Amino acid sequence: MADTSSRTDASTDGDTDPRDMGSERGQGMLAAASDSSGRSKDKLDQKTVRRLAQNREAARKSRLRKKAYVQQLENSRLKLTQLEQELQRARQQGVFISSSGDQAHSTGGNGALAFDAEHSRWLEEKNKQMNELRSALNAHTGDAELRIIVDGVMSHYEELFRIKSNAAKNDVFHLLSGMWKTPAERCFLWLGGFRSSELLKLLANQLEPMTERQVMGINSLQQTSQQAEDALSQGMESLQQSLADTLSSGTLGSSSSDNVASYMGQMAMAMGQLGTLEGFIRQADNLRLQTLQQMIRVLTTRQSARAFLAIHDYSSRLRALSSLWLARPRE
Repeated sequence: MADTSSRTDASTDGDTDPRDMGSERGQGMLAAASDSSGRSKDKLDQKTVRRLAQNREAARKSRLRKKAYVQQLENSRLKLTQLEQELQRARQQGVFISSSGDQAHSTGGNGALAFDAEHSRWLEEKNKQMNELRSALNAHTGDAELRIIVDGVMSHYEELFRIKSNAAKNDVFHLLSGMWKTPAERCFLWLGGFRSSELLKLLANQLEPMTERQVMGINSLQQTSQQAEDALSQGMESLQQSLADTLSSGTLGSSSSDNVASYMGQMAMAMGQLGTLEGFIRQADNLRLQTLQQMIRVLTTRQSARAFLAIHDYSSRLRALSSLWLARPRE
């Protein structure tokens, strides 16, 4: 019995319980996993910190860019104001600035300055009318009252063409050059004004919904205007060719007295040809006036009001574009 007890004690003291060994291994694995998780968490925290720092830096640069852009716009506005003041002073002194900006000549005798002043007043009155028209539409004014405003706008356009007709008698080249318009507006100038056909295309998407009859009426008016414009353009081309032929006939570069009579005859003939320019301007303006009159006959009162506002807003955007272009920073 003593031996058995002794062996049992020895066995107990010398051998390790498998459960104890498993427990130790488990604790080791848990410690390793915990350490790995900690390192992973540290890496994620570092990435987050870097990302946040990058975001803050990007936001700071964005604020700086925005501040610089706002400052640039403010500088452009100041330059625009200065340019407008200089232009106004030049006009008051009777000086006409050419399109290239490198020439100037007096306009006191050709009526250009007087036309520019009248056109400026016309624009101011038009702006007032457009504000009234816009307010009436927003307030859902009745058709009867709205019709009075629309008719007033139409009468104001008639006044513009009367002013232009008088100006063409004094200085037709001033109207053709478009110097009374802004640079962006001059890009679309045709015989001293807008193309009626292009105007109708512009309005097509602004007046929806339209009835089938209205669509047909506007399309027909657009085609008729296009045909009339093509005829006038061909007439102008013929006039230019006739002028070139007249001025180039005979001997160029000679100053002998034998050619004096021929020269004077050429100038007289050319002057007569230039006299037809006034007729082209008048016909083009009549086409523009008739197009507007026909347009408001096809449209309802509210559609006509929207059409006039669309024309006004388009012209205003062209003038704003010109102002921004002239005031742009130059390196």
